[in-house]
Amino acid sequence: MTTLRAELRNFGRAEEALALLEVFLEVGLPWLGDTVLDPRGLLLPDELTDDRAVVQGLIEDIEGEPEPPKRLLTLAERAFDVSDEQARWDFTRLSYCSIAASVWSKGRRTTYFEVVNRERATYWLPDSLKARYFDAIAAKGWAVPEDWLAAVPKRPKPWWKRGR
Repeated sequence: MTTLRAELRNFGRAEEALALLEVFLEVGLPWLGDTVLDPRGLLLPDELTDDRAVVQGLIEDIEGEPEPPKRLLTLAERAFDVSDEQARWDFTRLSYCSIAASVWSKGRRTTYFEVVNRERATYWLPDSLKARYFDAIAAKGWAVPEDWLAAVPKRPKPWWKRGR
């Protein structure tokens, strides 16, 4: 697994981070499970310059929906079917507006992407998915961020050290 930092402030323009997330959702689709965010308290980030009015409209539409029932120890989640192009676009923009957004592997065994408190954003990618992702970024004519290229994969502990 390789950890890649993806906060909006790490990019020249916020839209670059959003475009990279869209590419990830396209490339990772066969491996993706739930793609969800907390719909409560969505807030448009200052870094977002393009599509501000459209994203604000999405936020207002969600705020107009009935609030999901509250349950003990359960976060509110709004799911997005990222196989649909419009849902993928919506999730990409709204994920950075949410206090919690996640892209899970099938069965929710691994988190591939997460935004926390609208500020921290991280990818955790296995080597095979990372290679496909980087290839897709390059195929679109974009540059993979330098710090992502320099990120070293974390090696799992040997079996005899696990559980300690």
